[in-house]
Amino acid sequence: MNGRTWKAWLVPGGVLLALAAALVNSALFFQVAPSLSFYYVAVFAAGLLLAWRFNSSRVLFSLLILLLAHRAVDFFSNGQVHTGPGRTAVALAALLIPLNFIVFATIRERGLIVAGIAPRFGLLFLESVVFAVLCRPENSFEYGSANPLHPGAFPIPLWILLSFVAAIAVFVRRFFQTRKPIEPGFAWSVAAVFLWLQFAPVGKASDAYVVTAALILAASLIETSYVLAYHDELTGIRGRRAFNESLLSLDQQYAIAIVDIDHFKKFNDTYGHDVGDQVLCMVAKRLSDVGGDGQAFRCGGEEFAIVFRNASAQEAFEHLDALRQVIEKSTFQVRGADRRAEKTAEKSAEKSAEKSSNRRAGTSQSDRRKSAKRKAAASSSKQRDLFPQPASQSPDHLSDHLSVTVSIGVAEPSTRNRQPEQVIQSADQALYRAKNNGRNRVELASTAPLRVAQGKRAKASRL
Repeated sequence: MNGRTWKAWLVPGGVLLALAAALVNSALFFQVAPSLSFYYVAVFAAGLLLAWRFNSSRVLFSLLILLLAHRAVDFFSNGQVHTGPGRTAVALAALLIPLNFIVFATIRERGLIVAGIAPRFGLLFLESVVFAVLCRPENSFEYGSANPLHPGAFPIPLWILLSFVAAIAVFVRRFFQTRKPIEPGFAWSVAAVFLWLQFAPVGKASDAYVVTAALILAASLIETSYVLAYHDELTGIRGRRAFNESLLSLDQQYAIAIVDIDHFKKFNDTYGHDVGDQVLCMVAKRLSDVGGDGQAFRCGGEEFAIVFRNASAQEAFEHLDALRQVIEKSTFQVRGADRRAEKTAEKSAEKSAEKSSNRRAGTSQSDRRKSAKRKAAASSSKQRDLFPQPASQSPDHLSDHLSVTVSIGVAEPSTRNRQPEQVIQSADQALYRAKNNGRNRVELASTAPLRVAQGKRAKASRL
């Protein structure tokens, strides 16, 4: 895992839970305990408002589950969690909270409309009824040791602990699928719930753990909104807004590269938007690994930008050319390309044959099929010309494995172009020159570096 992945997992959920656990087990906790009630109400109110404002039914109902489960355990236990209804309430809360988090994660997010919240409200109501019935004194069940002094008398039975493991596994898997900070937030929230029910089911410590679980969910929701605002949702790299803000913090020496995928529109038209999205993700992944401490951004469509801080255009050129070669050698598989091209050509031939049937009445069906195959072969040949094939592939698989190329223009501040916007225009002009010179190349902007002009002025002043 890279640094961004570690950061997404540790901040804010891991940090908040570590601070809460350290506070609960310190002498300072007894001093702040009287203010926990206000803190508790404030965090849950703020979390519910944020979930409503961001139109997230998943977070809103997860907070409601936490709040209701905590109140239920406190009500039915009456200070005693090792026997009777209190022990049953702890076990049910330990089972239902992780399972509900899993269910809310798998249900499609539809916002706070009636069709989206009605099933969740129904599930919440049904579970509340079952919880209340099972926690009645005559229905409460016993498990494990009932002696609170027994060292093996855990509030949570071991088999119910599997629900926590399953929930964390689900959120880890979802994070690597979506790369959204909300998934680590739910994982850390489940961990906070475990600490609450296992070590402090009642009392002020339970308030601290529950409110920490709620705070983690609220903070993760804000972090996810930030990521969606400043990162491109498809590729996962920084987006246009982050690029514009990065320009404001540039020093005097920097280089900006503009990257464009060659023939991307024709690629989209030939293979479809799904394959085009795969190309964008592949190129973005390669751009994010560029050397020279370059930061990659997706500016829109098939256009990307890379910012090199404290580097000249010539220094960035070496890293960009190595990046261009890496992208050129990267391949991906497109299954059934020949069949799709042949099928499309056959349909086109059949339509044209129907329209001109009176003029070509003597043409047979087999002739039309041969014409369609010739058009398919010509289409495949044109595709191979536009999208290079890896040399290691045999001719029989030419249409299955494809690669793309990129054209890059790079510029730096100069005597005439001092502002970042002007540097971007110079990089754009260099990009157009790379396109006109045959594509799949890196071009430097033909401007005099600013540092050379500054050196000349300094020399003239000394004279």
